[in-house]
Amino acid sequence: MATDRRLAVMSCALISFQNLQAGIRAVRRRKCLLHRAALLHQQVMLQLGDGITCFSAVFLVVLLGTRSAVWSTGLTASLYLFLVLFRFPQLPVSRVKQVLRPGARLAPGGVSIVAHRGGGHDAPENTIAAIRAASANGATGVELDLEFTADGVPILMHDETVDRTTNGSGPLSKLRFSEIGKLDAAAKHRLSDRFRGEKVPTLQEAVEECIKHQLTIYFDVKGHADEAAAALKKLYQKHPVLYNSSIVCSFEPKVIYRMRQADPEVVTALTHRPWSLSRFGDGSPRFTSAWKYLWMQGMDVLLDWAHHHLLWNLCGVSAFLLQKNYISMDIVQYWSERGVEVVAWTVNTAVEKQYYQHLLNINYITDSLTEDCEQHY
Repeated sequence: MATDRRLAVMSCALISFQNLQAGIRAVRRRKCLLHRAALLHQQVMLQLGDGITCFSAVFLVVLLGTRSAVWSTGLTASLYLFLVLFRFPQLPVSRVKQVLRPGARLAPGGVSIVAHRGGGHDAPENTIAAIRAASANGATGVELDLEFTADGVPILMHDETVDRTTNGSGPLSKLRFSEIGKLDAAAKHRLSDRFRGEKVPTLQEAVEECIKHQLTIYFDVKGHADEAAAALKKLYQKHPVLYNSSIVCSFEPKVIYRMRQADPEVVTALTHRPWSLSRFGDGSPRFTSAWKYLWMQGMDVLLDWAHHHLLWNLCGVSAFLLQKNYISMDIVQYWSERGVEVVAWTVNTAVEKQYYQHLLNINYITDSLTEDCEQHY
């Protein structure tokens, strides 16, 4: 009898313990759901706040310009309808994290280190050799520049001409791929002897090499919005793995919008450097005319405002690639609250890398994974 009572007590205790565990799990699930709901509510409220700011600014500007409440109301309402009808929603966070924070190749601190142009200091930029070197040096991903030849072949090239990086000359718009294929892409690199004979790769060749090395790809598109969107869509259809291992980035909102139109499942990002319309990357003015310089500064202010309050929402981007000098904890927090990750470029010294990696905990793009090097804008 005593044994039976002990067994009964133990059974009751075990059942009570199991019920307690189940209760704890239920509470945790509930807390998790409440946390997600709170984050979603916060993001919705922030977007609503951004919308109110945007539409209020438009209303006031038009009102001051036209002195007509009717025109101001009409144009503001039109802008609102445009955003409602034509904006793209952001992709799920789980999808975006697979691209921006892939678990297998993350650096200490849980961030991605991305080789700029494949790591243009360590190997000839935008080449197969650069992709291989980036992988060997521990990069999480590579940033590659998309351009087109005169006969419409998508290739890797940063500039509109081949002069700076190859032993050839002339604009891409006048060179066929058969001509570009004969050039030495390492001719003017500091390690040209080691990489002599390296070719300008096609986009297809570069992507296949990245997939082989399990590298995340940051496609940097400078222009040719329609052609780029079509070429990239074809590439994503051929290699579905890219949906979870690549992101399309551009300074031009039109490029990102066209990409989302062509394939709304592609992860995208806007790239931005404040004052880029009026100043070069080193801070020197683009124009000698004072009036033109002041006008473009005004356009810079407008563009910066549009990036922060309008364009990201219209395009539904998942990341914001920002020039490193303009990034702070507040900036990272601002974009995080809107479901957008900040990526810093171009981070080329060990001290800077420590700052972005461990203090701000954001991904960064660098020209070298092996040593400090000069800044590229």
